Amino acid sequence: MITTPLHGDTERYFIECCRTKLKKEYLQKIEDCLSILTDEDIWWRAHETNNSIGNLVLHLSGNIRQWIFHHLGGNEFERERDKEFAERNHISKADLIHQLQNSIADVDSVLEQFPTIKLRNLYTIQGYSVTGLEAILHITEHFSYHVGQIVYITKMRTGKDLKFYNL
Repeated sequence: MITTPLHGDTERYFIECCRTKLKKEYLQKIEDCLSILTDEDIWWRAHETNNSIGNLVLHLSGNIRQWIFHHLGGNEFERERDKEFAERNHISKADLIHQLQNSIADVDSVLEQFPTIKLRNLYTIQGYSVTGLEAILHITEHFSYHVGQIVYITKMRTGKDLKFYNL
């Protein structure tokens, strides 16, 4: 039988796993991608209907702030979701990274202190009725989905093996 390092507190272990994915794995991959791309690459899109990496970073920042920082954490936050995808002004790489780092830090502080008893509470987010557990799962899997897109676009633009998994 496998036990968690947190001695059976599965709810807290779940939150800690999600925190680790966001802070250490997903953020690092985005930072690594942005570090090898030009500002032109970051805002490139194959077609007008596609998202650029810049748009995806803005979207991730807004999404995690809305779902966790605002709804689960009770903090003030006004999101303009459509602007995340409409942005075309080529916000600098440094500003995008800074914004994402701040968003993850704010969300992490909510998750670090989030009472596990509230995982079963219902929250209405973007018109959906979800539990706290579902909200945390949503932002983690949603983040992963878009990280995959960012990695793919980075590989297309650079032709490089990013060596994230050296097995």
